[in-house]
Amino acid sequence: MKITERVHALKIPFQIPVTLEKSIDRFVYMFLITGEKIHLIDTGVKGAHEIIFDYVKKLGRDKNEISSIILTHSHPDHIGSAKTIKDITGCTVYASSIEADWIEDTEKQFRERPIPGFNNLVEGPVKIDKFLFEKDRLKLEDGITLKVIYTPGHSDGSVSFHFLEENILFTGDAVLLPGEIPIYTDVKKYFESLQKIKKIENVNILLSSWDEPKKDYAIKETVDKSRMYVEQIQKAVERTAESGNDFSTMDFCFAVLDELKLPKIIANPLLLKSFQANLNFKLN
Repeated sequence: MKITERVHALKIPFQIPVTLEKSIDRFVYMFLITGEKIHLIDTGVKGAHEIIFDYVKKLGRDKNEISSIILTHSHPDHIGSAKTIKDITGCTVYASSIEADWIEDTEKQFRERPIPGFNNLVEGPVKIDKFLFEKDRLKLEDGITLKVIYTPGHSDGSVSFHFLEENILFTGDAVLLPGEIPIYTDVKKYFESLQKIKKIENVNILLSSWDEPKKDYAIKETVDKSRMYVEQIQKAVERTAESGNDFSTMDFCFAVLDELKLPKIIANPLLLKSFQANLNFKLN
């Protein structure tokens, strides 16, 4: 999908197994910035390099023109094909130092965050060539500068990227869509990151990994809806805890999903951890 002359979005499909017989269909957006070279914002899941290379070819470009991979965070649907792309193209990999251990040691990530189907989503570890820090200005080439904005909450080291020359903001998974599977590590930081995103000036297009492109007035509306959804989740968790449910069991996860009227099929230990994170936060 062409967003602007230099920015393109690719929708990468994948599946998450929930039982031996059943899987949930999912997707993630990754993005290409084209200039003298090609720069990738995230890489999708394992095998997504084929979709990316095919798209590059359709643009009349060559995969070996891929110069950079800039990662918003370490989760499998964002780093899944980074290893193969780097092995083939020799590109430079950028990521937050906070996410480094899970990117450079995917087995450690699996031990600490064992999501279903992990090894089908990630090709393996990839070395980070350059670390990114808050307010860095990453000049990839003339006319392509990304300002690094620290937006934790979904993960401890999540970052967003403000493409300064085109007023485009890439937010990774920092903006949770209403009705989507809520995954985060720190609710307070999630709210703070949403507020930070809302206040960024000179943003005409918001590009999220979970959503269609949002433009102009729809940007703040989308961020507000995300905040209200997380508030809704917070209240559902608090009601469930007050009912005496044991928050250390999957029954707690099921009970919260009932409160939210979300399907129980999405329940898993990672989602339970997200709801437990709500217990460490109180709405004003």
